[in-house]
Amino acid sequence: MLAVQHRLQWLASLAAVVLLTPNLARAQAGEVEFSRGVGFAQTAGEGPRTLGKGLPLKEGDRLTTSEGASAIIKLQDGTRMTVRPNSELVLQQYQFRENAPDNGFLMQLVRGGFRAVTGLISKNSPNAARIQTNTATIGIRGTDFDARVCVQECGAESAAIQETARPNAVQASAKLVGVQGEVHAVDAGAQRRRIVEGGSIYPGDVVETPRGGQAVLAFRDESRVTLGANTRFRIDNFVYDENNAGDGRFLASILRGSVRTLTGQIAKANGRNVAFSTATAAISVRGTGFDVVCTGPCAGEAPDAGTGLTLWTWLGSVEVGQTGQTALQLLQAGQGLHIPASGPIQPVAMEPASDGPRPDGVIVPAKLFSTDTVPDTAQGLFVFVRDGHIEIVSAREILQLGKGEAGFAGLNGETARPDRIPKFIDFDKVPMPTSRNPLLASILGESGIRNSEVCR
Repeated sequence: MLAVQHRLQWLASLAAVVLLTPNLARAQAGEVEFSRGVGFAQTAGEGPRTLGKGLPLKEGDRLTTSEGASAIIKLQDGTRMTVRPNSELVLQQYQFRENAPDNGFLMQLVRGGFRAVTGLISKNSPNAARIQTNTATIGIRGTDFDARVCVQECGAESAAIQETARPNAVQASAKLVGVQGEVHAVDAGAQRRRIVEGGSIYPGDVVETPRGGQAVLAFRDESRVTLGANTRFRIDNFVYDENNAGDGRFLASILRGSVRTLTGQIAKANGRNVAFSTATAAISVRGTGFDVVCTGPCAGEAPDAGTGLTLWTWLGSVEVGQTGQTALQLLQAGQGLHIPASGPIQPVAMEPASDGPRPDGVIVPAKLFSTDTVPDTAQGLFVFVRDGHIEIVSAREILQLGKGEAGFAGLNGETARPDRIPKFIDFDKVPMPTSRNPLLASILGESGIRNSEVCR
């Protein structure tokens, strides 16, 4: 609840800045790239301007589209949005200057919806881009997503679609529930992105914490991992089905730094399928909690005095084997060892000082991975994330959404992750804002031919 209050206070201060900004200072925010049907842009105190290709858009403009109309707009930071039919969107505040620290935008979705691929503002700052609706505020973390404010029309659209709704499965292996400093993830394609509270981590990601920073990862199988300062941790493989945990798999590599681990349902069902590796040792678990500090040769670095691998078990037991050797050591709770840069393994009799909270004491937010039954006829805000990270903040709750997830905020402020992706979003006929030929895409969609470029 405290986190919700902090976000609402931030929004109030931003709205105050918007209200105090004189009309004469309203800057150009972008332009219309495509329009179809009847639509208008209007600044307070001025007459309406017909939406058409090349029309400049200003901070404060109210965009409206009629039945069957749509428009694609491009903002100065590269954000592109398709404003859907029967929609009303207000560009309340917009500021963008290259490399400026105070870039940001605040929009209001009054009715209808849009499809968006965001640009530099949301990518460079996790709190700089927000969209308000009557039920909740959308916090944009650099992403590709759809949003709809539904009354009755959404359910009617879904009822006309013959296809079966897809499960709304969480694709992320884990999400961040505690962050200090700027935490980043590098994916298997070497693409680097910043991860903030609620952000998703996927197989192949290397999570990196800065000096003086830390992060806590909450996994779908209820495992939790605390990463200390200056740590690199890779998820090599994570597979989990709550109905068959024994066939799950959790393999990770500690590349550098300090890691505190509490294993979850996969280890309880089949500990052989959970393992952590370093450059100098492999750790097999049996349903356990343990700490690892990995420096020097363990982290692929030059050896110095006092460096190496230190392991301490505080719950359950672990098996440890040195790389290149077959002998294993079994450590029970209250036991540890140190593998130095050179020389034999040394026992550790006392628990070493640790960086970050022990993960069994970390409180994991509700609804981090859970799904609920939400009919397509429900009234409120629906969001679907094609890529990136979205935060939905209502007066009561916060819902974090990652790639491939749909979310909902109802009129009473309650949030939920629907167990099925709403059909009116999944089979949307309105063209994407990045469509090369939006007119053709619109015509094909209305003819029942699905655009093959849309990621599902």
